[in-house]
Amino acid sequence: MKRTAADQFVEVLALAGVKRIYGVVGDSLNAITEVLRKRGDIEWVPMRSEEAAAFAAGAEAHLTGQLAVCAGSCGPGNTHLINGLYDCHRSRAPVLAIAAQIPSVELGTGYFQETHPENLFRECSHYCELISAPNQMQRTAEIAVRNALGKRGVSVVVIPGDIAQQKEEEARPPTAESLRLSAPQVMPPAASLEQMAALLNAGGRVTLLCGAGCEDAGPQVVELAKRLQAPVVSALRGKEFVEKDNPHFVGLTGLIGYASGYWAMIDCDVLVMLGTDFPYRQFYPDREDTRVIQVDVRPENIGKRTRVDLGVVGSVAPTLQALLPKLEAHRDAKHLERALEHYRKTREELDALGQGTVGRKPIHPPQVARAFDLQASDDAIFTCDVGLPTVWAARYATMKGRRRLVGSFNHGSMASALAQAIGAQKAFPDRQVVSFSGDGGFTMLMGDVLTLVQLSLPIKIVVFNNSSLGFVAMEQQVGGMLSVGTAMHPTNFAKLAEALGMKGLRVEDPGQVDEAVQQALATPGPVLVDAVVSKAELVMPPRITASMAAGFTLFGIKALLNGRTTEVLELARTNLWR
Repeated sequence: MKRTAADQFVEVLALAGVKRIYGVVGDSLNAITEVLRKRGDIEWVPMRSEEAAAFAAGAEAHLTGQLAVCAGSCGPGNTHLINGLYDCHRSRAPVLAIAAQIPSVELGTGYFQETHPENLFRECSHYCELISAPNQMQRTAEIAVRNALGKRGVSVVVIPGDIAQQKEEEARPPTAESLRLSAPQVMPPAASLEQMAALLNAGGRVTLLCGAGCEDAGPQVVELAKRLQAPVVSALRGKEFVEKDNPHFVGLTGLIGYASGYWAMIDCDVLVMLGTDFPYRQFYPDREDTRVIQVDVRPENIGKRTRVDLGVVGSVAPTLQALLPKLEAHRDAKHLERALEHYRKTREELDALGQGTVGRKPIHPPQVARAFDLQASDDAIFTCDVGLPTVWAARYATMKGRRRLVGSFNHGSMASALAQAIGAQKAFPDRQVVSFSGDGGFTMLMGDVLTLVQLSLPIKIVVFNNSSLGFVAMEQQVGGMLSVGTAMHPTNFAKLAEALGMKGLRVEDPGQVDEAVQQALATPGPVLVDAVVSKAELVMPPRITASMAAGFTLFGIKALLNGRTTEVLELARTNLWR
């Protein structure tokens, strides 16, 4: 039987180490799915939506560092990929997307389902090209793989279904070694290292702000903090890389961070930014005499968020490894000790919020998150939706052992957590995967619950069920507005889970939480924990501005004047009368 261009394309993916493709089948993908069926070495993971397929592929790529693949059929089939691919690209996850296309002879005629993916996906990819003839297939596939892996982001290959079915053009196949590229390690010039050492050796209180660029640099960060007697603050994406085994860690900063992390960063003489593009400018030091050093592998990030005294272009791990011998040990530990004591008190306060009293409803969301943190294994993978689930994961999912944390932290998309959990569980079938969702995010892509039932994936879904878009409601209230459009229909998701063929646990009383979490984690298959929680839980940022306070006061006045007294009373009861 003749080999087709689709055979050639799939062979490149196999040589690149691809283990599975997430997608929804369609006629324009038939040539590729048929090759997968015949080969049997790359799994087709059938998803209920292409958006979820892209999120799943992104999670696998993030956790493994290897190329992951998603696919969509022509027209709407692949345009559904776009939100997930934006997330992958902004998170620097190496993902290749197959965007199938209408028959090539019909291009430009306004044919049924005709779109132009090579234009649509260009903003969320490093490489996006249309295959016009079989003789392009192998080389284009190779270039796409190397772009995704080498640049850490998305590549899109647009393949008309008829081209994929045509006879392959013979070409020498690539080697696995030529495709399985590692991300480049960039070493700054010696002059930059000398300048950095001089600034740090000049003394003063130093704080480290660490982001996702600190992956694989945990030991170097700890050694640098020890040498400089510096507290370590993390951006959200840096948490999984610098929290574990770090005696200098003092929490997160930002809107969902801790007071301890915020003050350690504000109250310093030298701020060292390591592999972070932390976007919230209001949380950076604003004193003129604070010196800022930024280390980043991407030069376009230097000075983008705050004034920088020294920019160093380099990968964090090798840069710190080369810097450490040039540094003098700091003896004054007062800044570090103060930050650690502040963190200890902050942590105690947060943990106290995670405790409940039997019979005292409603359940506070931190209690549910903390119970999973205490009972989950040390190699568990947590995924979380944006909004309040991200807050609970950031504050209560401790990154000890080999734990990981995945979310839409740069793109900020709702509905990512369930799909990302699918990608995590497929990549690591023997590890616990726990997904935190609000009822809003969960219902947005709820169809893929059937994917984990169909594939028997033992994911534990936690739905923080407050019948509200809670974070949006809080944003409206802080802005002095009455909540509009945030109410959601009360739903018993546990019953829904049972109807779909998986175990569902409804938790309505604080006294039920620990037992439900234990039962969920002990159940072999998929489980949904429907936690009915307070809709009035306030998330206090580490810095309260006058405008926030004024806005919230204005909300209270408006609510009372508009006959919504119960909202004000529930806020007070939930957050003050514990």
